[in-house]
Amino acid sequence: MQKRNDFEVKDYFVKPIKAKVNWQEIKLMVFDCDGIFSDGRIIYGSEGLEIKEFDAVDGMGLMLLRRTEMKSAIITGRSSEALSRRVQDLKIDYLFQGISNKKKCLQELLSEMGLGFENTVYMGDDWNDVHCMRRVAFSIAPANALPEIQENADLVLSKSGGSGAVREAISYVLGKKGEYQTAINKYLAEVDWNED
Repeated sequence: MQKRNDFEVKDYFVKPIKAKVNWQEIKLMVFDCDGIFSDGRIIYGSEGLEIKEFDAVDGMGLMLLRRTEMKSAIITGRSSEALSRRVQDLKIDYLFQGISNKKKCLQELLSEMGLGFENTVYMGDDWNDVHCMRRVAFSIAPANALPEIQENADLVLSKSGGSGAVREAISYVLGKKGEYQTAINKYLAEVDWNED
């Protein structure tokens, strides 16, 4: 720790200076899994069974996101069949599991998509997310993230991971882009049409 101007500052608390977010240029939302889509708890059953609990409210958020031109991705350090099923159910565009260097993975994805960090929102809750959080245009942490991770986020949500945080993040981003109501209208029109 260094002493600056008679108060202590921890280096890992210091965020880089970011440019003002151009919300119309945000094209990709990237999420961690454990502590974001789930509350971080992992239940092990017999014969290698692994159980994760997901919030259906987050699923609706992803449905709304799909009614825009934005893409979605999950980059996680663990690998889980439960997550693979959830991603398939929600039609998330990209899934990367067992990733130790998330920033490198994100760079490769952005290069493949023809995008940059300035086009990206990242949501994470732990130290393996911080390099991405610091680099992207806008970073988000759930309410239950560690305080030092929250210090690295541009926005700390009122909801915790596994309890609607993903939905809150998506609603915030779509609101900033001016696309929230349009996404809802598209969803409602599709549901209404399908019921006739």
